[in-house]
Amino acid sequence: MVSEAQKKARRKYNAKEYVKKKCAENNRARREAIRNGKATKGDGKDVHHPKKNNGKPGPTRVVSRSKNRSMNYQKKGQKRAGRKH
Repeated sequence: MVSEAQKKARRKYNAKEYVKKKCAENNRARREAIRNGKATKGDGKDVHHPKKNNGKPGPTRVVSRSKNRSMNYQKKGQKRAGRKH
């Protein structure tokens, strides 16, 4: 159950300009992937937005939802190395 304070914080965060722009960019990339035949509506896939070395957005690709959401990133966007035992 989500508390009212959490809902309020989420609304406040989603109202920020940079969050709106990021959402619009993601939606645009999804529509483009559908137009190009890389994704279809309801396919359970996400459009992955990798970063190039200089921090600029790189080319997008379609990956499974679980793979895209399990990627573990550090603050600067680099993928973190696996745990060493």
